[in-house]
Amino acid sequence: MKKLGIFVLLTVACVLLAATFTFTNNSAKADINQQTARQLLSAGKILPLEKITKLAKEIKPGEVLETELEHKKGMYIYEVELLDAHSQVWEIKLDAKTGKLIKMELED
Repeated sequence: MKKLGIFVLLTVACVLLAATFTFTNNSAKADINQQTARQLLSAGKILPLEKITKLAKEIKPGEVLETELEHKKGMYIYEVELLDAHSQVWEIKLDAKTGKLIKMELED
């Protein structure tokens, strides 16, 4: 049980340190603030950031540049920006609950 508590604490720390979250109430697309992200993670409604970055790297190997958690059209979405070996930046959108790929595109 103690190990589970430490894992949850480390996961929350990863979310807080590795992602930048802002919140806007009046938009169809709203970035999620840190407190809400912690609550969603604790409730099992989103995957930990560590798992999401691992999944994104499996889809497109590279260095994670930025990760955002957003609420769009009634679902939570992680947007992960990756820099690949050819210095191209990719945006990978994953379902925050399942980790399923939603969309991947090359940034301009």
